[in-house]
Amino acid sequence: MKAMLLAAGRGERMRPLTDTCPKPLLKLRGRPLIVWHILNLVKAGITEIVINHSHLGHMIVSALGDGSQFGAKITYSFEEVALETAGGIAQALPLLGPDAFIVVSADIYTPHFNFEDCKNTLEDKDMWGNPHPLDKRDMAWLYMVKNPDFHPEGDFGLSLMGLSNHALPGESKVTFGNIGVYRPEIFSHIPSGTSAKLGPLLRELADRGQLGGEMYRGIWHNVGTPLQLAELNTPVIPQRPS
Repeated sequence: MKAMLLAAGRGERMRPLTDTCPKPLLKLRGRPLIVWHILNLVKAGITEIVINHSHLGHMIVSALGDGSQFGAKITYSFEEVALETAGGIAQALPLLGPDAFIVVSADIYTPHFNFEDCKNTLEDKDMWGNPHPLDKRDMAWLYMVKNPDFHPEGDFGLSLMGLSNHALPGESKVTFGNIGVYRPEIFSHIPSGTSAKLGPLLRELADRGQLGGEMYRGIWHNVGTPLQLAELNTPVIPQRPS
């Protein structure tokens, strides 16, 4: 299984830090944000990694190289202008191959995510182990998180049947944690070099009953501002018992 790390964004809210450093290379707890993902992918045996880049992308290439320092094999997909999430994935399809792959936003912080759990999420079976009809199988599997303060309305409703565009009665939507597993067919209609957003594609899959997902309850932060980065980098000093 291959993985793609999305690293082409400008990181406007993280300015002025991102004026001179691409957001994925900003350090949190002593490591660049993107390196946390690379190490966790390699730990799970996922060593073939594609990284897209645009803004100050040469710095990402220089810092990570071919990935051998991490036990990985990294290839790069350069975007003259950032192509949004779906457009960036579509351009990288020749590097990702014909099988399902993982996609992670390089600027989130989730130090303990176990990518081993991603490997069998899109097997063509339902929850009872029976084969899915081809038109009902999940085309993508998303890892959801509790709604952060900046996104209280959430993205999708989650139930045993998968993800939907509406929450169940009495329930609230939850937020997409920017970690997902996708079949390449989702993006095959997007011409290479075309800008396209991921959200509309996911909502269409949800309407067709082809979007699966589950909650991730470990540490997860969408690191958005210099203040948030500084707060996360502040050591937690244990309280001594009185």
